[in-house]
Amino acid sequence: MPEAEAIHIPLLNTNDPSSTLTELHIGNGADVAEQTLIATCESTKGVEDLHAPRSGFVCGLTAKAGDSLRAGEVLCWIADTPDWQPTDVDQPVDKRKAPEGIRITEPARKLAEKHGLALAALPPGELVTVSRLQEALASEMDIDTSLFQEAYADKAILVYGGGGHGKALIELIQAQGVYDVVGVLDDGLNPGEKVLGIPVLGGRQVLPELVSRGIGYAANAVGGIGNIQSRIDVFQLLYAAGLICPAVVHPAAFVESSAVLADGAQIFPHAYVGSDAAVGKGVIINTAAVVSHDCILGAYTNIAPGALLAGSVVTEEAVLVGMGVTINLRVTLGERAQVGNSAVIKEDVPPGGVVRAGAIWPEPGSHRRRSEVSKLS
Repeated sequence: MPEAEAIHIPLLNTNDPSSTLTELHIGNGADVAEQTLIATCESTKGVEDLHAPRSGFVCGLTAKAGDSLRAGEVLCWIADTPDWQPTDVDQPVDKRKAPEGIRITEPARKLAEKHGLALAALPPGELVTVSRLQEALASEMDIDTSLFQEAYADKAILVYGGGGHGKALIELIQAQGVYDVVGVLDDGLNPGEKVLGIPVLGGRQVLPELVSRGIGYAANAVGGIGNIQSRIDVFQLLYAAGLICPAVVHPAAFVESSAVLADGAQIFPHAYVGSDAAVGKGVIINTAAVVSHDCILGAYTNIAPGALLAGSVVTEEAVLVGMGVTINLRVTLGERAQVGNSAVIKEDVPPGGVVRAGAIWPEPGSHRRRSEVSKLS
């Protein structure tokens, strides 16, 4: 029998590698039998219970209920003795921690991880920012400047992301007729490829050069459905480069004159934004979604196609609302709450709460309500 056996976080949604640890049924050091229920994980696509693969003691458990964990991550181990400890090889690496003497911003740290830059190689003492790392990356990489114009006009705009949302955003901006889409940035596409006829100019490493040639605007085409943090990170990247992310509205959308749109908001065809609504920074209101009067949408909220928000609905920051969702009058969705497709929301959802696709919240005739969903926060 092995000395210890790991319990890994399952992949519940192929479009989202993370899930919420909704319940911990056993504590660290507990003596468990084979198939003892250890924890429950949940995403917008499903729920899965995690059981002990054999008898033994729970060791190395550091997560707590409400934590968001990635698929494949080790939750804990089942060991032969209660004092067993994982080796350095077994321990998950804390990539957030920079070596002593290194000062780095969180967006810059993530950029360094993406490009495999060793944090220990960064200059000690100086605060390392995204723009500082971009300069270093540009000097190390062979950038094909033949795709760039010598200088760009005042209304030139970049679209960051060449996927499906990027295509929709390109056509939205072209239909609006205010900005000229001159290029797509995408870390996963090759320079010279085209997205709806718009050339891919490179990845994030070309931003400093393009800004130096006069580009002042960008649109964030990373939707963040699988991971809302990815959308937030791109906004931080664009702002750090000195770019403005303007609000863009398709001419087939209708926004009441009293509604307020913050920078980076994107309003797609046939969407409606009602009277005195406040749409926060970087919010997406997708095709045919309805945001009624007096709604307040926190920064980076993503409202999917066909969602219906009644009057005075509040979403706090970074909320995900799926396709065809219905949200009743004066309901509040807490920060980073997720609501699956076609759900009906009749009462508040707390921060970090997950409502599965097709569900009615709270369940009819049930007394779960806030007491149970609050375990997700």
